[in-house]
Amino acid sequence: MVFQALIRPSLTNDPKFLFFSSPMEISSPLKSDLSFSSSLSPFPLQTRLKDPKSLRSVFPNTSVFAVAVNPDQEAPADSPKRLLKELAERKKVAFPKKKIPPRTFILKPPLDDAKLTERFLNSPQLSLKSFPLLSSCLPFSRLNNADKTWMDEYLLEAKQALGYPLEPSDRFDDDNPAKQFDTLLYLAFQHPSCDRTNARHVRNGHSRLWFLGQYVLELAFAEYFLQRYPRESPAPMRERVYALIGKGNLPKWIKAASLQNLVFPFDEMDKLIRKEREPPVKSVFWALFGAIYLCFGMPEVYRVLFEAFGMDPEDESCQPKLRRQLEDVDYVSVEFEGRQLSWQDVAAYKPPQDALFAHPRLFRACVPPGMHRFRGNIWDFDSRPQVMQILGYPLPMNDRIPEVTEARNIELGLGFQLCFMHPSKYKFEHPRFCLERLEYVGQKIQDLVMAERLLMKHLDAPGRWLQEKHRRLLMNKYCGRYLRDKHLHRFIIYGESVQDKFEHNRRLRNPATTAVQQAIHGLAYTVYGKPDVRRLMFEVFDVEQIQPKAV
Repeated sequence: MVFQALIRPSLTNDPKFLFFSSPMEISSPLKSDLSFSSSLSPFPLQTRLKDPKSLRSVFPNTSVFAVAVNPDQEAPADSPKRLLKELAERKKVAFPKKKIPPRTFILKPPLDDAKLTERFLNSPQLSLKSFPLLSSCLPFSRLNNADKTWMDEYLLEAKQALGYPLEPSDRFDDDNPAKQFDTLLYLAFQHPSCDRTNARHVRNGHSRLWFLGQYVLELAFAEYFLQRYPRESPAPMRERVYALIGKGNLPKWIKAASLQNLVFPFDEMDKLIRKEREPPVKSVFWALFGAIYLCFGMPEVYRVLFEAFGMDPEDESCQPKLRRQLEDVDYVSVEFEGRQLSWQDVAAYKPPQDALFAHPRLFRACVPPGMHRFRGNIWDFDSRPQVMQILGYPLPMNDRIPEVTEARNIELGLGFQLCFMHPSKYKFEHPRFCLERLEYVGQKIQDLVMAERLLMKHLDAPGRWLQEKHRRLLMNKYCGRYLRDKHLHRFIIYGESVQDKFEHNRRLRNPATTAVQQAIHGLAYTVYGKPDVRRLMFEVFDVEQIQPKAV
């Protein structure tokens, strides 16, 4: 500690001073004018209060009356008070206190019923009663001048790159979903890193589009590859899809369509690192196909994928890894024999009016013709009627010819037998006589149906919340439980090699019940279409009701 010793008799009565000792009086005027300061003295006086002898050893003929610090004078460099003060200032800089938001942003009074009703009625989300899904993906408030400025500057470039006419979409009639294409296309490019994402209606609109678009892409490629490769198992198909639209490959397609300047208007995409380049591109890519699906449907999704982006399923980089292929000696449908379908065949295909199914070509790609050899067996006679009764089949159809209804019911029964046929039964002798291909398409269609349901049910929810809700509802353990609660797991056909294991081990059996439940959705989609998948999911299985485990 540094002491400033002031030895003046006139200050001895000042209460600011601490007296150490007073053995003698100061008689000399020279002594009364002495003052010792740390700023002038070459040696500071360092002492302890308990040891007054240390001061006497330095100044033997002088009595130290008081020690004080002038509050107006700056503390010395090694003063503890000064060091503590500097430490406090540094803490203020390193750990600044967070500014408390104004009270108006914390507590908002709830809207009264009149204002809430007016807000909902004026929202564009309730303007299209004939297109509820499209309406739910519109922004919850009307676009402002900043939004229209972006549209005036960049929208024509986006339309030209994607191959759309440059006229505004307002020219379409009100009963045409393409009327909203300009708005949805604008929202598709407002990824979370851009300037307009601070506006809540833009941010939510974009996130809801990419939430829908990812499942649209998965279903589109599932249907395409199932029909293009009728003898393949789903494993190489999943590898093909990942090689085409995996997160690491999407910047290549955005650059091929010359859209990189719209995604990164102020940066050069090639110079960005991966974590700065891939998430915005993935977000825009998914949202773009969500908008195209809502306005133009699935055929336009194929056109943009293979024409605007130039995807080639036969490219060397998209081929699956080599694996041991089981010998497939069974026939495929006549439509697939001897040729590979192109994307034009899949996109432009329209089933005939007297077709048995809603998606006849997809049904033929999933159910091999050889399934007819199973007609009249024990499962077909004993189990199939119980399964169809629990699920509410067959549905009433308005067919002019009774033979068509009978043929559809026969094919539906064969499809159900395939849904319950575990791969352990016949796959090694007949690779397509199992539920794998129906499970593949069923998984994709149930993802899309649930996404559409959540979008229409939660109009004000952002995409990330919907994504988490979607994931929790369609977890595999829940899908298998939905099937088991209907007591349908008793009808699964296992091979002799795993029959005993599955009977005594529930953990081995649960994935099989999940696969059967998804295969049933795939069969319902190919036979009766998407409305029947909605009926199964929300009326029969009730997948939105997460059931707790039994105690």
